[in-house]
Amino acid sequence: MPSGKLWMQNDRFGNAIYLTDERWEHIIDPDNHPEIEPFLAQIRATIQLGRRKQDAYDSRSWEYSLAFSDLPLDYTHLVVCVRFRRSKDDEGNERDEKFVTTAYFQTRV
Repeated sequence: MPSGKLWMQNDRFGNAIYLTDERWEHIIDPDNHPEIEPFLAQIRATIQLGRRKQDAYDSRSWEYSLAFSDLPLDYTHLVVCVRFRRSKDDEGNERDEKFVTTAYFQTRV
């Protein structure tokens, strides 16, 4: 695994999605979503098994969600936001990147 990436997980559609150290630190920062820290395995499961919908405001972003029975408080779902983009490597070759931007808990009926 390249440096800076914690892991890579395929979703149900064959997309290889990765989580970086930087994004993980952002997610669990005390000003963001520190309550997510014990749920790293559930983030992977949400990408692998969860429902996916495109963000209404950003066509390059997708939200993956999955219900869990062991979330804190009255939360019912884990939501993982993923950005899809194309970038160029050092040689100018284009490549697809799909990476986690954030994750949080949500209550849904």
